[in-house]
Amino acid sequence: MNLKSSKLFSEDRLLSLDFFRGITMFLLVAEGTHLWSVLVEPPIAETVVESFFLQFHHHPWNGLRFWDLIQPFFMFIVGVAMPFSYAKRKKRGDSQTTITRHIIQRCIILLAFGVALHCGYKRKLVWEFWNVLSQLSVTILIAYFLMHCKWSTQIIVSFGLLLLTEILYRTFPLDGYNQPFVKDHNFGSWVDMLLMGKINNGGGWVAINCIPTAAHTIWGVVAGQLLQSGKSQTEKVKKLAIGGLIILLMGYLLDWTSVTPIIKRISTSSFVLASGGWALLVLAFSYWLIDIKKINQWIFPFVVVGTNSIFIYLFSNTVGGQWLNGFVAIFTTGFLSWFKTPEFLINLTTALSVLVLECLLCYYLFIKRIYFRV
Repeated sequence: MNLKSSKLFSEDRLLSLDFFRGITMFLLVAEGTHLWSVLVEPPIAETVVESFFLQFHHHPWNGLRFWDLIQPFFMFIVGVAMPFSYAKRKKRGDSQTTITRHIIQRCIILLAFGVALHCGYKRKLVWEFWNVLSQLSVTILIAYFLMHCKWSTQIIVSFGLLLLTEILYRTFPLDGYNQPFVKDHNFGSWVDMLLMGKINNGGGWVAINCIPTAAHTIWGVVAGQLLQSGKSQTEKVKKLAIGGLIILLMGYLLDWTSVTPIIKRISTSSFVLASGGWALLVLAFSYWLIDIKKINQWIFPFVVVGTNSIFIYLFSNTVGGQWLNGFVAIFTTGFLSWFKTPEFLINLTTALSVLVLECLLCYYLFIKRIYFRV
């Protein structure tokens, strides 16, 4: 029996999308438990294994690690889901005006959540737009208003956004912000000073990333429309894979030839292309494995986490990060200290315990059919 035969899933549900969303959220929730940080501490630090776990941390600047793909995956997945959500709302009788109003309201709420999260991180009122929710509030709007155009138009606009970013970074003349690929001295940093009166010191992140990374959400919409179409399953996989390979190679070639370095923190065009290519390839493989070959029994835990993606992301970054982690640590530290357990194992047990509890929370909401929607 496959998952689509379960009463919890409809026959026409795209399980590969559920899996893709779910595993992305699972990895983000694990980050909130500090699991990836624990796994690069001694005794793992300075061993061969450390290089593997460093893949779960952002690259400091020019380069691409696995963790640099998580935000693009999230933004791409949102795009893939948009045509399906739109079709569902039209089927139930919602007017175009109603749907558009809902999208705008959703983006305003996402922006508010994004700003609120930064206030929680700093424990004071701040005006910052660097996280994924703030970025999504812009990319969703751009992708939505392009969604009714031909796929060729959507792709041309997405590349136009990348070209616009290249031009702005390379030609911005103001001293101090005219070094396109230097941390804190580029066009993005100048925009941050204009919007927020500050730059992301040390991190190098910029709010204007929402412009080039809108391509991720646009490509997600195009991919969703392809999967929604009447084309054969084989043709769908082929188009996704070929498209992914093309833009993946474009991104790496720009970096290898030193034309445009791959820098996630300012979302250079080479980064957007390379990460977008990986997103398309992962979707193609997931669709082939899960929806075509029906090898899907193992995806259930990830589907459970993904059904309340926005909720668990907010929970793990607020209640989880600011209370649950410390609360669980009281017990794990207390009990394991009796047995003179090394600090590394205590921290690892704490992180895994919090991860299990947050996944169980998702499971409880899932079986009770409680879904938090924005």
